[in-house]
Amino acid sequence: MLDRTGARPTTRRETNMTALSPHLRQATPVVAVRGEGVHLYGDDGRRYLDFTAGIGVTSTGHCHPEVVAAAREQVGTLVHGQYTTVMHQPLQRLVGKLGEVLPEGLDSLFFTNSGSEAVEAALRLARQATGRPNILVCHGGFHGRTVAAASMTTSGTRFRSGFSPLMSGVVVTPFPSAFRYGWDEETATRFALQELDYTLQTISSPADTAAVIVEPVLGEGGYVPATRAFLEGLRERADRHGFLLVLDEVQTGVGRTGRFWGHEHFGVTPDILVTAKGLASGFPLAGIAASEALMAKAWPGSQGGTYGANAVACAAACATLDIVRDEKLVENAEAMGKRLRQGLEAVADRTAGIGDVRGLGLMLATEFVTEDGGPDPETAARVQRAAVDQGLLLLLCGAWNQVVRMIPALVIDETAVDQGLQAWAAAVEAGTSGAARR
Repeated sequence: MLDRTGARPTTRRETNMTALSPHLRQATPVVAVRGEGVHLYGDDGRRYLDFTAGIGVTSTGHCHPEVVAAAREQVGTLVHGQYTTVMHQPLQRLVGKLGEVLPEGLDSLFFTNSGSEAVEAALRLARQATGRPNILVCHGGFHGRTVAAASMTTSGTRFRSGFSPLMSGVVVTPFPSAFRYGWDEETATRFALQELDYTLQTISSPADTAAVIVEPVLGEGGYVPATRAFLEGLRERADRHGFLLVLDEVQTGVGRTGRFWGHEHFGVTPDILVTAKGLASGFPLAGIAASEALMAKAWPGSQGGTYGANAVACAAACATLDIVRDEKLVENAEAMGKRLRQGLEAVADRTAGIGDVRGLGLMLATEFVTEDGGPDPETAARVQRAAVDQGLLLLLCGAWNQVVRMIPALVIDETAVDQGLQAWAAAVEAGTSGAARR
C-alpha cells in the first residue's frame, strides 16, 4: 500500500525499533565481547577484571577450557533430553558427582532451571511433606523474583512491589544483622532467636509452620553472614517443633565461601538444600537436595519441567565439579578470600565513609555510611562507577544499594586479587574525595 507521496510507508520492523525493556539497566556500561578466566573484554577494546562473575555464576571463570570442551561435545551429541521423558547420561553423571559433595543424608535430587524455581520446589516439598501452610523467612533474605519466591524475599521492596497480592503464609523473623542493629554478633543472635520464639508463639504456631528458609550469607540483603549460634538455634527449633530447615545456597554454594557449602561454616545440616548459580559455570541449572524419605513425600506430578536438567547444562556442571575438585578451588576461595578481605579492611581503615567490611571466602562486601552512620547509597554508586574507570567491575546490594560486593571467580590468583585491590583503592579515593579520613 502506498502513501500519498507514492512511497511505501516504513514499518516499525524495518526501522528496527525493538529494544530491551527500559528497566533492564546494566550495572556497568561494558558491552562484553569475550571472557577469559577472571577477565571480560569489552567492545571498547579494554580488558576488565570481573569481580561480579555473572552474579556469582561463572565459578570456574569465563570459558574454562574444560567446561567449554564438555559443553561443545554434548552439543554435538544430545542437546536436550527431557528428563521426565527419557534419561540421559550427563544427568546420571551429575547425580553421582553431587553425591560426593552433598551433606550426608541428602541423597535425592530434583533439578530446575533457576534459583527461583528451585526455591519454589523447596517450598512446595516442605508444604506437601508437613501438611502445614506457613513458611518462616529471615528479614533481609533474597529467594527470587517469581511470585512465591518474591513473596519470601525481604531484601528490598523492588523485588516484591507492584504485583500484589503476594503468596500468603509467609512470616518474617529477624536475621542476626549485627552491623545494622549496632550490636555485637552475640547480642544480635540472641535477639533474633528470641524474636523467632515470639513469632512462633504469636503469629505462626509450630503446628502451622512447614519450614524456615534462610541464606547462610544474606545475598542481596548485603552479604551478611549468619552466625553459628543462630543456625544451630534454627536447627534445634526445627527438630523440636517438627518443621523443616531449608538452606538457600543459591549464591553461597559450590565453594563460594571457602567451603563447598556455606552452611559448613556453621556446623548444621539442612533438611532441604537449594543450589544454582555456580553449579554449571554459567549454564542455567538449579536444584534441590533432600533425603530420599523426605523427597518421597512430594505429591505425584508436583516435580517436573521442560528444560530442567538440560543435557548441556548437566555436562557443564559435571565439568565444573571436576574442576572445583582438581584445581582445589574451595581451598583457593578461602585463601584468596582472606587476601582480598585484608586489602578491603586496609582501605576501610583509612576511609571514613566505610562502615563495615564483611563476608566469607570470595563473597565479600563493603558498606558505605553517612557521617551519622546511616546508609550511603550515593557514595556506593560513585565508587562502583569509579571502579569501572579503573577496569574493575563490581555490583551493589543492600536494602538501599549502599553495599558494594565482590564475587570474583574461584580461579582468581594473588596477582588478580592485588590488581583488584589497587583498582578498588583508587575507586574509593575517587568516589569519596573530600570526605574526612580516619
